[in-house]
Amino acid sequence: MGIFDQMKQAMQMRSEAKRLQAEIEKIQVEYANGGISVTARGDFTISSIKIAPETWKEVAGGKTERFETMLFNVVNGALKNVKKTTQEQMAKMMQAGGMGGLFGK
Repeated sequence: MGIFDQMKQAMQMRSEAKRLQAEIEKIQVEYANGGISVTARGDFTISSIKIAPETWKEVAGGKTERFETMLFNVVNGALKNVKKTTQEQMAKMMQAGGMGGLFGK
């Protein structure tokens, strides 16, 4: 393989990596429990947190520790699910002609 073929392959890999990153950023996963709903994106950022009115009433009633624990668990649940979904989607994209073709599959 000549230098130009190697450069072409490197450019293809870079282009494919950018495409995969763009697809990953589109992924959104919602996780909800106890009146709290969190949406996480494929880039592991939180795009929304929603709290039901009845959950706010519990906080106002002095149950802040319970609320903090639930919020912690829901955020971690959303991140765990988005990680799993992102890994599954990347595997599918690579098998469906993505980067797998560049590595001789």
